[in-house]
Amino acid sequence: MLDICLLGTGGMMPLPYRWLTALMVRYNGKSVLIDCGEGTQVAMKKKGWSPKPIDVICFTHYHADHISGLPGMLLTMGNAERTEPLLMIGPKGLERVVNSLRVIAPELPFEIRFQELTESEQQCFEMDGMTIEAFRVNHNVTCYGYNVKIGRAGKFQPEKAELLQIERKYWSRLQKGETITDGGRTYTPDMVLGPVRKGIHVTYCTDTRPVESIVRNAQGADLFICEGMYGEPEKKAKAKEYKHMTFYEAAELARKAEPKRMWLTHYSPSLVKAEEYMDAVRNIFSNAEAGKDGKSIELKFEEE
Repeated sequence: MLDICLLGTGGMMPLPYRWLTALMVRYNGKSVLIDCGEGTQVAMKKKGWSPKPIDVICFTHYHADHISGLPGMLLTMGNAERTEPLLMIGPKGLERVVNSLRVIAPELPFEIRFQELTESEQQCFEMDGMTIEAFRVNHNVTCYGYNVKIGRAGKFQPEKAELLQIERKYWSRLQKGETITDGGRTYTPDMVLGPVRKGIHVTYCTDTRPVESIVRNAQGADLFICEGMYGEPEKKAKAKEYKHMTFYEAAELARKAEPKRMWLTHYSPSLVKAEEYMDAVRNIFSNAEAGKDGKSIELKFEEE
């Protein structure tokens, strides 16, 4: 099961009723935070989730509305007596940007490890059963979208294990992906597992024009979270100028990628009631929803 919470849905500046951009993902005791705009701590507190178990913080890019909440977040994690290393992933310049922000958060009881994104197409990171994939999008600075994926091995087939005369004490280890050597015999998981089953796939992108890489990466996703800066159709020219998207452009991406559902996020401060525009959005992609602060979902593996 993958827990998803859209902590903040605002772009440019926080509002009394809308925090800045942040997404939190939890799986198997691990947590990933994507972006950390001003107010992310408050949004997290309101949700009832803790920053202490965050293992990875990913940044799409380094505009203030996506990273200005980081110094306070780091101090809060330190005050919670965290000692485990924290991994940060982001575009080129990550360490320089973070260390500049840490002028006001200089002493932390944990190590920060940096992984800069350098590939023009895609980079992958494995973390305790979770895969994080970063892919380039098209903003006025270097910007990335992210996939979070949970793989699922094939179903264990005891009849195959019995036919191969594999001792039962090895079954659970093979099911978990281990290779077993017993005397002169070696057993691998593929010998006793069925075909790989469908996992869980979440795609998140913001601050970009519509590009093919988004369609490709969001293909068949269980949840596609996409920027919709403007709901007003007449603001398409402004979206193009500043390299953002309208609700309708995001819906067109979803129509092509065919995810199970799409949430819109990263609204302009001028956009007060996103729901007013959703009928037109759903005419393009029926399973579209207007994101809001604290919007959550539990994504589960499909049943057999």
